[in-house]
Amino acid sequence: MSLIKSISGIRGTIGGKPGDGLSPLDIVRFVSAYATFIKKGRKKAKVVVGRDARISGTMVRNVVVGTLQGMGVDVVDIDLATTPTTEIAVTAEKADGGIILTASHNPLQWNALKLLNKDGEFLSAKDGQEVLAMAAADAFEYADVEELGSVEFKNYTEYHINKVLDLKLVDVEAIKKADFCVAIDTVNSVGGIVLPELLAALGVRRFKYLNTEATGRFAHNPEPIPQNLTDISSLMAKGGIDVGFVVDPDVDRLAIICEDGSMFNEEYTIVAVADYVLENTVGNTVTNLSSSRALRDVTEAKGGKYTAAAVGEVNVVTEMKRVGAVIGGEGNGGVIYPESHYGRDALVGIALFLSHLAHKKMKVSELKKTYPEYFISKNRIDLSPAVDVDAVLVKVKEKYAQEKVTDIDGVKIDFKESWVHLRKSNTEPIIRVYSEAHSMAEAEKLAKDVMAVVEELSRK
Repeated sequence: MSLIKSISGIRGTIGGKPGDGLSPLDIVRFVSAYATFIKKGRKKAKVVVGRDARISGTMVRNVVVGTLQGMGVDVVDIDLATTPTTEIAVTAEKADGGIILTASHNPLQWNALKLLNKDGEFLSAKDGQEVLAMAAADAFEYADVEELGSVEFKNYTEYHINKVLDLKLVDVEAIKKADFCVAIDTVNSVGGIVLPELLAALGVRRFKYLNTEATGRFAHNPEPIPQNLTDISSLMAKGGIDVGFVVDPDVDRLAIICEDGSMFNEEYTIVAVADYVLENTVGNTVTNLSSSRALRDVTEAKGGKYTAAAVGEVNVVTEMKRVGAVIGGEGNGGVIYPESHYGRDALVGIALFLSHLAHKKMKVSELKKTYPEYFISKNRIDLSPAVDVDAVLVKVKEKYAQEKVTDIDGVKIDFKESWVHLRKSNTEPIIRVYSEAHSMAEAEKLAKDVMAVVEELSRK
């Protein structure tokens, strides 16, 4: 069993002893701490609760809502809802925070509490640490009977879709005119509820649906990466479909499939969407250090400035606000469009991509070829528990001092035509190694060379 406590939330497997997984007792403790943090001495506060469709969702929701009530917090329960829908609902309700019940791309035995602030954004590192400290110390008190919280049930799906349609760069008429045939795979979660409604609202009349029944029993590994998308890829390869969209269980990540069944590549979701935004809006972009250099190339070609942030959505959002980015996100298929809200949103990604495709009047595979070609290799180095990983990374930084080195999150070394990013695990003696170059062979060689250097330095 696993229970992982971090500033971005609490996730774990369902079942087992308290402390070994995400048990009801663990849920009560962390929700109680979060409620205390949100209230900050006030008698009342309001929190939005939404969940994906995984099979533990009802149980977790009942414990979360009951605990919030017990803490004197009023709850707006939007039940089955995407992560971005819940984020948007927090601000629409003028709530003090939100809790999203989703383990994102993790398998069905996992669930999680993702904690939001009053802006519908993930807690900062400082705030997250405060909640964890409160939970560890049981630093909370429950409300008296006359001060228990209330529960109100609402549905925010239509509100979210209308908010997407209202974006000035979402061109519904162009999408209707293009008469796309669209395939979707929503991996048996909340995407199966919202994406058919979104596509209909965008004027898509021809579609193919895979795994849209929101049972929570995922038809395949729910992470939207190539090895898990063979069914929709095979469907696309038969012809007659213009584009395929795949989302993860909470619908904040978007993968795109070309008309011939090939992968558009999740790293290029943000690249294509940003290309469309930058064609219509002059400005800057941000992704994290482990995302493709292709966005930098596209941004600079359009006259903007690209900035890399530390890995993690909250870090990307913070940097986007600092540089006034008009679009940003993560290379895992996460699109963050401030015109809508500061959160990864696959609905926004789909609407902007279809608008882009309609204006370009080309096949998805042809659009992909218009972007700089890069390949990312992902590896890891397993070290002895006795190794001081931080000290090793300092040595790596010194070794490559003649190159451009960024150390805001591990060590990233930028070469002229490639890069490698080394990040340590917070839970294991592991260094994760991401490398990118113009071919997979080059990316893998770069990773191999740098990993050999790291292993040598770890022995000194």
